[in-house]
Amino acid sequence: MKVAISEIKINPGRRPANLDGINELAQSISEIGLLNPITIDQEHTLVAGLHRLEAAKMLGWTEIECNICPLDALQTELAEIDENVVRTELSMIEYGELLERRKEIYESLHPETKAGQAQAAGMNRAIGNNVTDKMSATLKPFSQDTAGKLGVSPRTIERTIQMMNGLTEDTRKVFRHYPQYKLSQSNAMKLSRMEPGKQKTAAILLASGQIRSADDYQPMEVRAAPGHAKSSRQQKAEFLESIAELKDPTKSCKQSPEAFVLEYSAFIEKIQQGVESFRLPNYKEVLPDLSQEQLHTLICLTDSCRKTLEDYLSFVKEARANV
Repeated sequence: MKVAISEIKINPGRRPANLDGINELAQSISEIGLLNPITIDQEHTLVAGLHRLEAAKMLGWTEIECNICPLDALQTELAEIDENVVRTELSMIEYGELLERRKEIYESLHPETKAGQAQAAGMNRAIGNNVTDKMSATLKPFSQDTAGKLGVSPRTIERTIQMMNGLTEDTRKVFRHYPQYKLSQSNAMKLSRMEPGKQKTAAILLASGQIRSADDYQPMEVRAAPGHAKSSRQQKAEFLESIAELKDPTKSCKQSPEAFVLEYSAFIEKIQQGVESFRLPNYKEVLPDLSQEQLHTLICLTDSCRKTLEDYLSFVKEARANV
């Protein structure tokens, strides 16, 4: 049946449509028509077909062919997730959170598919106990049902859920603040195995481009004893932690100029202390043995550090000038 487009409602929390995809779809619909009607519930809330609906609006349509789906609220949300989860532009966190929500809804609608209950029923049947099998032949556990819809293995779905269980909310927030960063599944899995505090630090360093792999951040639990030189690994870890603290996008930006200067001063002091440690005897003894190429590397690294600080100072001056 056809429904007036002006009567169709879209849930406010739904992901927006991709503009490029709408342009292509509108062109296709204008040439061959709408092959698949959109789906709405009995109150005319969109269940599936956001791109088709937006394409119809772009073409100036006032009505669109619809299928009315008598689903309850949870089933409606499940259908929305099934439509969104196959979209390729989802970030790793968005994709994982959709699967988390799908699992929650699916097992609420079909509690008999939960692994523990299904396994217990199977074991009872195996030993001859008379157990009523509530699961129909078409009702699968969450991982199998989802895997079939996405064209992946159930193990892939299970690993994604396991990974998301290990990622803290603070870590997830970091990546929401860096939407341009493409978190790989490999790095997401490595992060999920870290302790919460270190996990967030590594996430900031990854998203801000300070490191390329979660393996590049190796937090030091044991600090150097007073009077002893810090190892290069300790110095690198402390420096990265300072950078992460400065670049933390989840921190409140509302602070006084005095607090900002104190925080920046502490950051610079850590850098100066790190440089001073390289004057200790165990480092000083190796300096005469440096090759010309190694000296050139040190010069390049120092110039890069200097340029970074100078660029930031220029950024500060420009910000003040725009006030």
